[in-house]
Amino acid sequence: MNYEALLDRILRHVDAEAYLPLADAVEEDQRAALDELGRALQQPSLDVAALRARARQLHARGAIDEVHLYSALHVIAAHPRVNELEEAAEMAARQEMAALRLGGPRLQDHLASVERHRGVIAWLQGSTEVALDYFSRAFERQRSAGNLANVLACLLRLGDERDARDLLHQVRGAFPAALVDALDDMIRRDPDLSLLRTEVQP
Repeated sequence: MNYEALLDRILRHVDAEAYLPLADAVEEDQRAALDELGRALQQPSLDVAALRARARQLHARGAIDEVHLYSALHVIAAHPRVNELEEAAEMAARQEMAALRLGGPRLQDHLASVERHRGVIAWLQGSTEVALDYFSRAFERQRSAGNLANVLACLLRLGDERDARDLLHQVRGAFPAALVDALDDMIRRDPDLSLLRTEVQP
């Protein structure tokens, strides 16, 4: 498979001089609530109904906005121990509508999150090429290490290790050091990126 156009599209959207470190960021005033939900999702005894209720409670209290509520509900539904992918898809659609209603300076970040969530659904269903397209779109909207890591994971799953390595080499020359460092850290930790660990300093 030839990903030259896709890789060119990714790199064309990078301007190191104008780069803003959005990198998978959540608005600071919503981070604590989302971190709480993330920790609860990792607990051995997972009460899905209670966790969904807690997300809605945090939204009702103003701790997270509507965009992040639907994002959190997507993450819960898509979690391997829940695996309710139709629910996850519905939450991504609701998140998109909420993002469009909200608008504002974070619109592209919020739409990147929607693209990423749709990519996760495609990935979990084994539609890796579809996931690659979604993750690439997410990166175009939000230039973050996490979005790049997802692109690399798709390339590796498709058997295109050479393209993944070529993209990683281009990233090192074109992207800000902070993003490269964050990406290297993900490569060290993520089993889906393990084939690239020889490219990273121990």
